[in-house]
Amino acid sequence: MNQKLLIIGGSGLVGSTLAKYAEKDYDIFLTYNKNKLTNSSYKQFQVDLLENREKIIDLIQSIKPHYVVNTVAHSSVDLCEENHQIANELHVDVTKDIAEICNKINSKLIYFSTDAVFDGKSQNNYSENDSPDPVNYYGLSKLNAEKIILNYSEKNVVLRTAVIYGWHTKSRFTNWIINSLKENKHVDPHVDQFNSPTLVDDLVIAILKIIKLNISGLYHATGKTCINRYDFALLIADEFNLNKNNISPVTSIEKKQTAPRPKHTCLNSRFLENKIDFEFHDLISGIRFIFNQSQNT
Repeated sequence: MNQKLLIIGGSGLVGSTLAKYAEKDYDIFLTYNKNKLTNSSYKQFQVDLLENREKIIDLIQSIKPHYVVNTVAHSSVDLCEENHQIANELHVDVTKDIAEICNKINSKLIYFSTDAVFDGKSQNNYSENDSPDPVNYYGLSKLNAEKIILNYSEKNVVLRTAVIYGWHTKSRFTNWIINSLKENKHVDPHVDQFNSPTLVDDLVIAILKIIKLNISGLYHATGKTCINRYDFALLIADEFNLNKNNISPVTSIEKKQTAPRPKHTCLNSRFLENKIDFEFHDLISGIRFIFNQSQNT
């Protein structure tokens, strides 16, 4: 009998990709908010985590999964800055509910955090030993969630990741660049904010290795390349043979965002890579990976 894997937010980029990779070895259970996966044999449950927090507790209690992967987060950093209550409800209060029931039934919980827990003032890539100091409320609420996850059980896992992309309808940045350039539209990605983009396939492979090896704790889980969005867009245009003349750099002063953004939050993922004997893609090979996928769909 296969072990049970519950993916909270299973219709999203990470959740649906994880389900696809894991379906041969696990019994897959998914929750979704509004968008149910089509053409799927997975057991799916509609759960609005903000409107009906009790429902996720009851669901975990009834399924009793061996592993719970919580992929859910607010997609808007700016919304979290404008409405702290909404950020706290989803990132802190719901996280506490899930951690509590997982601990009660002895389920291993894996949670996604963010590079935004750091202030971005260092020019070096951050390791797990560096002290968090978020500059926006999104980062602060995710940092508070990390503490809850790790304090509830020694078996839990927190993965800090960033700018997740793939050949997927939910890959926001790559789809914005590819679709806009195909339609000869202009794009203006930021040139002064640096992150470590992460191929979604790498992230879910890492999750499955973590489960298999029964690893726990806090890890950075990002791609190897430290880059700004403007240069990221140029690499996409190169690989997909699109017009780079429609890509213009913009600074944070020129295109303001409601929430302050840290300037340089690239992460060092060597600790995790060594633990699970796996290497994340650099960005050039990652973009080539999704280009090859695009040719087969």
